[in-house]
Amino acid sequence: MNEFIAAGWMSFAFDPAVKAWADHVLPFGRAATRDPAQAQWLRCGGTWFVGVDALPNDADGRVSNGPALTGAARDFIRISLQLDLPLHHAQISICYPGYPQPSPEETPTAYQYRLKRDAAHVDGLHAEGPERRRFLQEPHAYILGLPLGAASADAAPLVVWPGSHHIMKRAFKAALTSEKLENWRGIDLTAIYQAARRDVFATCPRLEVPGSPGEAILLHRHLLHGVAPWRKGASAESGGRTIAYFRPELPMLEQWLSAP
Repeated sequence: MNEFIAAGWMSFAFDPAVKAWADHVLPFGRAATRDPAQAQWLRCGGTWFVGVDALPNDADGRVSNGPALTGAARDFIRISLQLDLPLHHAQISICYPGYPQPSPEETPTAYQYRLKRDAAHVDGLHAEGPERRRFLQEPHAYILGLPLGAASADAAPLVVWPGSHHIMKRAFKAALTSEKLENWRGIDLTAIYQAARRDVFATCPRLEVPGSPGEAILLHRHLLHGVAPWRKGASAESGGRTIAYFRPELPMLEQWLSAP
């Protein structure tokens, strides 16, 4: 617990039960990329399938009579963090060779940020309107990443900035705690969010976190994280680096700042 609170992320070693879950889920994740209803999730010039809510799992992570998601990560979340929440349909994030590429939905400035800063972000802050102003819309409890297929360490790995959650949380508290709870979702967080990110880049180390099926990666909801570019010579099973992400929302908005 102390390690997680200090760093804002933890990795969990290989677990045969988690590997069995990943092996069962992988074909369903791949199938989502061929579903016409999911076509809007192919971004970055065809090099990233975002796959929000793409996995048809139940509240325990089961897909089509497969195994429930168990293991040390879920035990830690339930027992140590005291967050026993049902699982939503997981995101299936797949990066392909050449990620990232320019795309019409992204400005040149945003593309350069993706290329040079790994598109570093805090989940749940939606960019809205033509000026892409940031508002808290999804108060996640945590982010749990589960690699589904084998990939080399340089195949667009997850990137984290250990300790960044302390900086981001301080900024969010400064902006929100004096406001009425019912107004939180309407408060423009853009300026404090951008300033806090600059502070993170100046003071926190950048760390690439590759993973393999059977492992799990847990991120604090305020941790700044992103995705590194796909490096030349990198490889991944079935052509794309595939990770399932669970990000259940907290039942009460105020927990976003008060829960572990």
